[in-house]
Amino acid sequence: MNIEKSQLEKHNDSLLTRHQQKLNNLKNEWQGIDIEVVIQKLVDFQIAIPSWALGTGGTRFGRFAINGGEPRTIEEKIEDVGLIHALNASSGAISLHIPWDIPQNPEHIKSLAASYGLKFDAVNSNTFQDQPGQPVSYKFGSLQHVDKSVRQQAIDHNIEVIKQGVSLGSDSLTVWLADGSCFPGQLNFRKAFENTLGSLKEIYSALPTNWKMFVEYKAYEPNFYSTTVGDWGQSLLYANKLGEKAYTLVDLGHHLPNANIEQIVSLLLMEGKLGGFHFNDSKYGDDDLTTGSIKPYQLFLIFNELVEGMDARNMDHATSLGWMIDASHNVKDPLEDLLQSIEAIMIAYAQALFVDRKALTEAQQSNDVVLCQEILQHTFRSDLRALVAEARLRVGAALAPLNLYRSLNCRKTLIGERGQHTVATGL
Repeated sequence: MNIEKSQLEKHNDSLLTRHQQKLNNLKNEWQGIDIEVVIQKLVDFQIAIPSWALGTGGTRFGRFAINGGEPRTIEEKIEDVGLIHALNASSGAISLHIPWDIPQNPEHIKSLAASYGLKFDAVNSNTFQDQPGQPVSYKFGSLQHVDKSVRQQAIDHNIEVIKQGVSLGSDSLTVWLADGSCFPGQLNFRKAFENTLGSLKEIYSALPTNWKMFVEYKAYEPNFYSTTVGDWGQSLLYANKLGEKAYTLVDLGHHLPNANIEQIVSLLLMEGKLGGFHFNDSKYGDDDLTTGSIKPYQLFLIFNELVEGMDARNMDHATSLGWMIDASHNVKDPLEDLLQSIEAIMIAYAQALFVDRKALTEAQQSNDVVLCQEILQHTFRSDLRALVAEARLRVGAALAPLNLYRSLNCRKTLIGERGQHTVATGL
């Protein structure tokens, strides 16, 4: 469905007086901040939506497609991302998962995406499950497999994904491996690492000149004794061995409990090997929950390190790293969840931009631990939602995206267009 300009204007007009009051109060409180600079940074900052997040997710126990109106084709997935982008103006890219979403006519797909103001972010390969007609199985691994024919199949798939990405104007490949072992003795760790490195080298050699490879890591699942790329150190090791076009990708859910993700981010950024993010949240493990729903302070601390580190390296906040959501939900309307996640990310980013860097540096240099904490928590506890809303207003999006989505009965409209029992591709 499409949202008309008149619908956005009517929505914004109804909220404008109260919004201006909140924005003026914020400006008065933060007179030392160049508000206009921050607003422009928020306008420029875009977070890609993954094609697999547009349908109802599930768990290993089941999937409950409670909403209806799920996108049945890549075209309908682009329409859904276009809907989100029309509401928040912060979701200007879509990340495809191959082979779940293979464009049969790339030029048509590019044109359709462009009509919604979208571009294509990183393309994602899939060697964690067998596909129909696949000659050999990934049951015991893909790029690490003891059988060269299995490794070659996985290599060929990744190269095909690169070709698909080139046809769409993408410039990066995300490689996530389910490879590993479930029991001691099942795997020779050294040989598994060497096999994986050899496979990645072949994929890396197929990258176009301007492309990046993102090597994602995960501590466990679906293997529970070892994973071949189990943490950021192993990912960094691969990236360093592969070359300057290879980077580590951080998924916020892919860590053991209580990992200091903000420190990991800081060090990867310092080394020039942080490639991007998969945003989500978690309580116990890799839960793929709504970004900022469980640990909003951690999200802010991560962005605090990102802003400081990127500024130190003169990096463009909007384009130097890849920003993407990676989530899957069993009980929410997926589009509502994505709107919530984008809002949380934008708020955390705005808060990080508001941190008094000079005062924080001086407090750090004088070992004033209390003041360091006060500076960060004062910013985190400040309500900057009006600033994020103002950034949306300036480019014609909604002051309150989720409220407008609900008031227009968007899900009901999608059900009317697509049916009550549709299932998104790949799910």
